[in-house]
Amino acid sequence: MQINEAELNSIVKAVIAKLEGGAQTEQADGIFDDMNDAIAAAKESQKVLQRMPMDFREKIISNIRKLTMENAETLARMGVEETGMGNVGDKILKHQLLAQKTPGTEDIKTEAWSGDRGLTLIEMGPFGVIGAITPSTNPSETILCNSIGMIAGGNTVVFNPHPAAIKVSSYAVGLVNKASQMAGGPKVVAATVRKPTMDTSKIMLKHPDIPLIVATGGPGVVTTVLSSGKRGIGAGAGNPPVLVDDTADIKKAAADIVNGCTFDNNLPCIAEKEIVSFDSITDELIFYLVENGCYMASKEEQDKLVQTVFTEKGTLNRKCVGRDAKTLLKMIGVTAPENTRCIIFEGPKEHKLISEELMMPILGIVRCKDIDDGIEKCVWLEHGNRHSAHMHSKNVENLTRYGQAMDTAIFVKNAPSYAALGFGGEGFCTFTIASRTGEGLTSASTFTKRRRCVMADSLCIR
Repeated sequence: MQINEAELNSIVKAVIAKLEGGAQTEQADGIFDDMNDAIAAAKESQKVLQRMPMDFREKIISNIRKLTMENAETLARMGVEETGMGNVGDKILKHQLLAQKTPGTEDIKTEAWSGDRGLTLIEMGPFGVIGAITPSTNPSETILCNSIGMIAGGNTVVFNPHPAAIKVSSYAVGLVNKASQMAGGPKVVAATVRKPTMDTSKIMLKHPDIPLIVATGGPGVVTTVLSSGKRGIGAGAGNPPVLVDDTADIKKAAADIVNGCTFDNNLPCIAEKEIVSFDSITDELIFYLVENGCYMASKEEQDKLVQTVFTEKGTLNRKCVGRDAKTLLKMIGVTAPENTRCIIFEGPKEHKLISEELMMPILGIVRCKDIDDGIEKCVWLEHGNRHSAHMHSKNVENLTRYGQAMDTAIFVKNAPSYAALGFGGEGFCTFTIASRTGEGLTSASTFTKRRRCVMADSLCIR
């Protein structure tokens, strides 16, 4: 039976009035002083959302897409200004991408078996209130992308954003709630706290009304989530290598690698972080890398970069993460050419600027003898994260062997890394890539429970 819009709005208003009873304690924008209040508000809203038709969820999602497109530049500028990472142009593209290519309710599908003994359905149901931890590298992108998928699954969500991205994260949460309100839905389908901290994160992790935790961030936060005793989806770190063999289109490979590595100043976790190339083509590859705006760093400049991008404790200098190549070179006293997009150098795989995930447009180049040597070096560099790997080759056997050996959630062949997210490639967009827990590229169906519904000896038309 098709429900028209007037009937749908009437149903929504009636259910909201019944469940919420007119007593609203939540903030209109979904931002709370206390994490417990945020979770309570999201729980009440989820009761409403779960009873609404699928068409109603899609109406909210359509509004999220619309508001994201309208606010893409605002969100991009806020993100760069607040975090000091990335660049406005690429962040605009990321917001537009998620608005257009993040799956909605079409990802919620029913499986069925029909036979002599009746009909059995497998349906996707919501978890309830999902707790989500989001990063500073892609703050609003992750919140908006997660919200679309989680709401499509019938859930509401409480976010604990990275403290370095509070303003832009809160703005994104506000847009999600505005989208719901525009559809006549609950006021708080997404919630967060005014001052996210480790303490607010701990409350969320332990709260009895949060059955599922989704963490997008570094290895530390994912480990914490997986130790919480709850169902966890962990999108952790990567150090994606790109392997270039002697059959590749070297000129195209160089352009693709630079485009992927420099996108949003290397902040995406899928971006090329180092190159492993056959010795026979490395000189040609370097030539074309320089043609595409790469700056070849000397040994002295490499040493200065190590001292600059790492702290005395050996951790990443947060002031360097997500900065462009010219800024990084300026930090070590080098005035780079205007067209400089990336810093390159040759070194062993153990070099600190190669073996560590930097999230900066710095590409170390490691030579290899052949495909066996190349695969061995790339497997070591990826450190078992099973996140992303890339390769440029026309040799199907080499591509196959590399893909099998890397065993990553993402494997991009003969294209920039961002093709994995549907940007210049096929497939949907996500900013939560759960390599650690095995879900891979998450979507609406990831945030649902499978339920079997059996009707024995009936509803089977022979």
